Amino acid sequence: MLKGDKVGLRARHEDDIPVLRAELYDDVVNASRAEGTPWRPVTPGSKDPRLVVDYTKEGSVPFSVVELAGGTLVGTATLWGIDNHNRLAHIGVGLLPSSRGKGYGTDVVAVLCHYGFVVRGLQRLQIETLSDNTAMLRSAERNGFVREGVLRSSAWVMGEFLDEVLLGLLARDWRQDSKG
Repeated sequence: MLKGDKVGLRARHEDDIPVLRAELYDDVVNASRAEGTPWRPVTPGSKDPRLVVDYTKEGSVPFSVVELAGGTLVGTATLWGIDNHNRLAHIGVGLLPSSRGKGYGTDVVAVLCHYGFVVRGLQRLQIETLSDNTAMLRSAERNGFVREGVLRSSAWVMGEFLDEVLLGLLARDWRQDSKG
């Protein structure tokens, strides 16, 4: 397990899947804002590709996020779009509604930075998020990410186009103690 101050990132367990599905992906608005694709229902018990880990895929590393204090599942984190040639990847975080606003997001981003820069030897990490996602913007910036641009009206979400913010962090600019 990779550990931060408040959370741990571990392999996805089979019993995580129903919780993540019910609290993150069955919520039409939340899933529409997070996925970048239209929401659609997934039959219970089916192999949901958003949640079931395929270890043969080299371009994505999904984690379940747990509280260190008690081991309670609080969300999901992913290093995705991993490009080993250019040594870059993207970060994705999804916290359960009951776990938001507790500082977990900042800690998750810090642990993903450690994984990306130290464990994987990447040169660049990138985050794309909706411009009104203040929690993710705050978590990214507390970890040293820099706003590099705005993708105007680039995301179709629940009947309207929204702007996305592009943030980047280079290995040379990252400090393990940069959060908070």
